[in-house]
Formats: sequence, C-alpha cells, structure tokens
Amino acid sequence: MPTTPQALLDRLDSIAAGLRDSGQGLALLGLGSVGLETGRLDAYSDLDFFAIVQPGSKPRFIDTLDWMEAAAPLVYAFRNTVDGYKALYADGIFAEFAVFEPQELAGIPFSPGRLVWSADGFDARTLVPTPADRERHTPSVEWLLGEALTNLYVGLGRYLRGEKLSAARFVQVYAVDHLVRLAPRLETEQPAYVDVFTAERRFEARFPVLAAKLAEWMGGYDHTPESALTILTFLEARFTVNAALAGEIRALAAAAQNQKDA
Repeated sequence: MPTTPQALLDRLDSIAAGLRDSGQGLALLGLGSVGLETGRLDAYSDLDFFAIVQPGSKPRFIDTLDWMEAAAPLVYAFRNTVDGYKALYADGIFAEFAVFEPQELAGIPFSPGRLVWSADGFDARTLVPTPADRERHTPSVEWLLGEALTNLYVGLGRYLRGEKLSAARFVQVYAVDHLVRLAPRLETEQPAYVDVFTAERRFEARFPVLAAKLAEWMGGYDHTPESALTILTFLEARFTVNAALAGEIRALAAAAQNQKDA
C-alpha cells in the first residue's frame, strides 16, 4: 500500500522511540532510502534499519517484537535471517531490519547509514563501516566474464535435457547478473543512488544503454537459446572470449533451437 515519505520517516522515529523505551536499546541506524539517501524516498519505499542493543539482550529483541509494535500494530512478521525480520504494519508500511549487539558490527558488511537515535554515551563510530572488506571481494573482469560464459554453456545443456526452468535461470538470470556487474566497465555510469550490495537496483537509470539490451538478454522461458546467443555476441564484441568455449556455446544453442523447432 503506498504511503508518504514523511510517514515513513515518522514511523522510523517511532520505532527508535520504542527501542529507547525498552531500556536496552543503544542505537537505531537508518539504511538506504531512510538512511543517507532520503532524496530517493517515495511512496513505495520501505524501512531498512539496524537496531543496536546492549550486549546479551539481542534474544529479547528477536523473540519479542513489542518494541516494534510500540510504534504501530504489526499484521505480519517473518524472521528471514538469524538477526532480523521482514515485517508489515497494518497501515502498509513495510520494514526490513536486523538486530545486533555492538561487538557484532565489525563482522557485518553494510553501507553507511543515518543515525536516527543513540543512547547517551554510545560510541557512534561503531556504526561507520570500513570499505576494506568490500574492496577485497570486488570480482575481477576475468572472473565475471568466465562466470557469464560458463552460465551460458551449462544453461544450454540443461535446456537440451528438458530442464527449461533451470536453463532459463542460468542464461537469463545468472549470466545477466554477471553482465550487470560488468556494467561499470562497459558504460559510463549516470548519476543515481548506488546499492553496493544489489547491482541491479536503479540499473535502468544508471546504465541506460545496457538496460536497453535487457529485453534481448532475457527473452523469456521459451527463448533461452536466442537469449544465450545474444549475450554471447555481446560479450565477444567487448572482451576476448575463448574461441573453443564460444564454439561449444553456439553448437549447443543450435541444437537447442533445432529441438525447439522440431
């Protein structure tokens, strides 16, 4: 259900108040569009945040969501990780959050956020992530290219076995995921908010030239062979692609097309 940006910010403030009033809360860190990116907040945004609580008290905040319901009634809550939930308020506001104790934060990858509330004496420096971990895990062009090509190869083999759903995912999802991650090496990125953990967010605004090719790369359940060939041709025009592997992919695509037309 659509809401308003101000209603979302007000609700986050109310959740922070519930955390404060619990007596064991330490801080609430707003992330994404309710963090440092409030400029993109709209009627379809949700609440992403970390609740930081006193050492030893995390189970209380995970097992009982009264601190969340102090803000408004919840109609649904699903524990999607060991650390947190996805939850829906009765008025349609959706939240995705995690609960951490301060000593856990050093091992948690996250983007910089906005400190909505903190208890007196809390060291807010613990809520500032370092980029070192993320930089160590930035994949190389060679790895992304290799993954994309082998996704095509495996996917077409599965298509020929009759595993068309798996084939579509390998070619039109997994391979395309790697193309999306290659995008900064292929096109000048346009100004937009970047989600460092989810490369497809706002892809159309950030990489409009590549985005125009998505319909060809993702032709649908019945068009996996065609999608694979389109992706292969695109990669060959921009990178050095192993000729033997490219030949195998084309042979599989031709066999899949013949099977489809039979």
